[in-house]
Amino acid sequence: MAEKQKIINIAVIAHVDAGKSTLVDAFLNQSGVFRDNEQVVDCIMDSDDIERERGITIYSKNCSVMHGDVKINIVDTPGHADFSSEVERIIKTVDTVILLVDSSEGPMPQTRFVLKKSLEQGINPILLINKIDKKDARIDEVVDEVYELFMDLEANDEQLDFPILYGIARQGIVVYDPDDVKGISVEEGDAKIKKSAKGMQGLDITPLFDTIIKHTQPYPDRNAEPLQLQISALGYDDYIGRLGIGRITKGVIKAGSTVAVAKGDGQIEQKKINQVFVYRGLKRMAVDQAEAGDIVVISGIADISIGETICDPADPQPLEMIHIEEPTLSMYFMVNKSPFAGKSGKFVTSRHIRERLNKELEVNVGLKVEDTDSTDSFKVSGRGELHLSILIENMRREGYELAVSKPEVIMRRGDHNQVQEPIEEVVLSVPDEYSGSVISKLNVRKGMMQEMHSENGFTHLEYLVPTRGLLGYRSEFINDTRGEGTMVRRFAKFDDYVGEIPQRTNGVAIAQEEGVATPYAIFNISERVQMFIEPGTKVYEGMIIGMNARSDDMVVNPCKAKKATNMRAAGSDDNIKLAPARTFTLEEALEFIDDDELVEIVPDDIRLRKKYLKELERRRSGRKIKQED
Repeated sequence: MAEKQKIINIAVIAHVDAGKSTLVDAFLNQSGVFRDNEQVVDCIMDSDDIERERGITIYSKNCSVMHGDVKINIVDTPGHADFSSEVERIIKTVDTVILLVDSSEGPMPQTRFVLKKSLEQGINPILLINKIDKKDARIDEVVDEVYELFMDLEANDEQLDFPILYGIARQGIVVYDPDDVKGISVEEGDAKIKKSAKGMQGLDITPLFDTIIKHTQPYPDRNAEPLQLQISALGYDDYIGRLGIGRITKGVIKAGSTVAVAKGDGQIEQKKINQVFVYRGLKRMAVDQAEAGDIVVISGIADISIGETICDPADPQPLEMIHIEEPTLSMYFMVNKSPFAGKSGKFVTSRHIRERLNKELEVNVGLKVEDTDSTDSFKVSGRGELHLSILIENMRREGYELAVSKPEVIMRRGDHNQVQEPIEEVVLSVPDEYSGSVISKLNVRKGMMQEMHSENGFTHLEYLVPTRGLLGYRSEFINDTRGEGTMVRRFAKFDDYVGEIPQRTNGVAIAQEEGVATPYAIFNISERVQMFIEPGTKVYEGMIIGMNARSDDMVVNPCKAKKATNMRAAGSDDNIKLAPARTFTLEEALEFIDDDELVEIVPDDIRLRKKYLKELERRRSGRKIKQED
């Protein structure tokens, strides 16, 4: 019988933007995965358009490389707190983790969360200090901070004895000693890395490969034992349907074989597997069978779900179910019924929206979709604003039209039937001169300060804040810190309801009629209103076109034209100087709207509108409105 393939599974874990995906690029570039003439993009694992644009990883993904006779499966995990349920499941399928830490930022809150999960699984991490070419790198201090973090998380002696490497992932370099890369300019490295799959000046990531193999035992030979494979992620293929992804804990899995599936409710069902795939480089390859330790993708079980165990029918041995965190935020997805509905989208009916949400449920386990009293509306719950807004953004790009309501926090009942709400841990770093403003805003939002210290002109703050208090805060925070502050948040716990939290205090300017906005009208309105539209924008009655300086809503006519007289020509509008309009990203729009407002999302635009478009309907609903001449 052939000797068992040596397999090591690794995950790259880190905070957002520490260089995880870039490091995986270097693994793939330097292991001969690509042909010499193949066009290779940066962050190749971030295959989703939104992942590329935002520079974040949303979905964990798999690839594999060979180093000598060892197959290394690499999992690129998300670093953002909204996708933490992805991270937890992935950690269960790996043998070691590479903890990637920025040489100037040091370990960040999300690093702490992912590392804690890894240490709990008994994993012995490898530390890689990245971006050591930064001008503000403080390598020795960051290593000390990582040691402190390990001790805070109660790492055992073996885990504390972690190997330390240093690197510049963007240039494909990892070294044992940071002095080995002194004197190399960033520009020179960037130019050279584009010409060669190797790092520059003979440096590459071989030390990392060697450390992985020296530090981590290949998966033991358990091929002869009864099959056991827990599903840790889901995929979907338009041709072969739902896919289950996971690591084979024991035994061998064969294409076309009958298996037992241990369900979440304790039931065991007999099912037939169609195909078995493994990863070779970035490609999914169909194989006749796969061995213990490998990460596989299986097709043929239409209702396979996260946490279920695929076992040997003769000896089913289910693993403990994986707990998936509950959603903390919900919003309503509705059919778009504005006067401009159907003008740019291909998919506009409730049937289209329902089918798309059901397809998303196939792979997005943190999501929950419920029907409502109306056939045109669905309640969609997720792990946070980013989680839900990425789904909406994907739908928009695919040609869907929909309207969505203000996000609402999901409450629950505690042990004594008291109302509880989600509380988030928020870590902020702000220039000292802006810290007073940030502290006062978070205090108003019922935040509780946990820690505060100042270093190198920046104030470091740690808060516990109700999720309700953070809705709409990000754009305020960016403005208050002139774009220089950083804010990281993650779900901490459910705790008792903290009472009312002030929401947006400004009213809005609402268009009075359908038409095209004129420079003359906008010039007059903008004396009292921060405008959201430019001249030439098509508007409709009930559409929100700006923010009032006062607290009440104001109905205005942005389509009014200047009357031409003998003395003044209508064309003199061209000389009017207008301040630029405020534009919204999808997240900013969701943060901005109030309870009686909606975001209208179509492929080529994002508009804000009132739920009730006609003024009479709004008056009936009790909103105080001021009428402008």
